[in-house]
Amino acid sequence: MAQDQPLLAVREALRGCFPAVQEQQRRWRGALGDCQPLLAALGSLAEQLQAAQVARLDDAPPLRAFPGLRERLRRKQLEAGDDVLDKLGETLATLLKVRDVVSRHVEQVFEVYEQHADAIGIDAVQRASAVSPSVADMLEWLQDIERHYRNAYLKRKYLLSSIQWGDLANIQALPKAWDQISEDEHQSLVQDTLLNVSFFLEE
Repeated sequence: MAQDQPLLAVREALRGCFPAVQEQQRRWRGALGDCQPLLAALGSLAEQLQAAQVARLDDAPPLRAFPGLRERLRRKQLEAGDDVLDKLGETLATLLKVRDVVSRHVEQVFEVYEQHADAIGIDAVQRASAVSPSVADMLEWLQDIERHYRNAYLKRKYLLSSIQWGDLANIQALPKAWDQISEDEHQSLVQDTLLNVSFFLEE
C-alpha cells in the first residue's frame, strides 16, 4: 500500500484542482457576459460621435444660440466612452484574476506530481479505469485549460488596448471582433474536461 501513496497524493491534488477550475470558469463566463452590453454601448457611442462629426449643428437656427455645442457634445460623448472603457478594464481585470488563479492551481498540481513522479512510474501515470481518466490525461487537460485562459485573456487585452477615439470605425467593429475571439476559441474545452473527470471527482 505504501507504494500507492505517491499516486494517491497526485490524484488528491487533481481532485482539489478541477473544482477550483469549475469555480473560476463560472467567474470567467460571468465576466464575459458583463462585457456584451458594455461593448454594445461603446459601439453606439462611436456611431454617435461619427454622426456628430458630420451633423451641421451650426446651421440649425435653434442651435445657433449655443456656441461650441459640437465640442461640448463631443466632450460628453468621450467622457461617457471613457466610463465604459473603465468598466471594461475592470472586467478585464476579473479575467486576469481567473487566469492567475487557474495557473496557480495547475502549478500546484504539477509540483505535487514532480515530487512523486519517480516513485509513481510511467505505467501508473498512464493507467485509466472505467470511471477515472489516467493521471497523464488529466495533467495534459490542465495544461490545455491553463493555455486556453492565458491565450483568451491576452487576445482580449490586446483588442481593448488597440482602442483609439480617433479611429471610430475600429471602435464600431469592436463588438464583432470580440465575438470573433470567442468563436475562434474552443469554447467547450473547460466544460468538456470537467465532464470527463466528473466520475473521478466523485470517487
